[in-house]
Amino acid sequence: MTAINDIVLIHYEDKPLVFARIEEILADHKPGWYHVRLLMLQVPVQLVTWILRDAYIEGEPFTMNGKRMRLERITAPAQPEAPADPAPGPQSAKKTSDAKVISLADLKKK
Repeated sequence: MTAINDIVLIHYEDKPLVFARIEEILADHKPGWYHVRLLMLQVPVQLVTWILRDAYIEGEPFTMNGKRMRLERITAPAQPEAPADPAPGPQSAKKTSDAKVISLADLKKK
């Protein structure tokens, strides 16, 4: 179920167009319709409000000004599992480095 803070991909005429985050979903005075406020993740970012049926929020195609539209909820891909450590030996020895962590906040102060 698509909800507030979900990321959706907006399809325009069956082609992916732009990503957006759902900021707010408020009931309309007509039953089954909602005011959906979307933060368009583009440059520049933009807030828009669309009045949509619940089925459209869930991915059913609809038309806007005669153009086919569809929202597709995006889920983050699963993080790949780290491979198990192989048997100890010269090839599997972990290298140590003299790498330092640099604080961006400290750089900004300079």
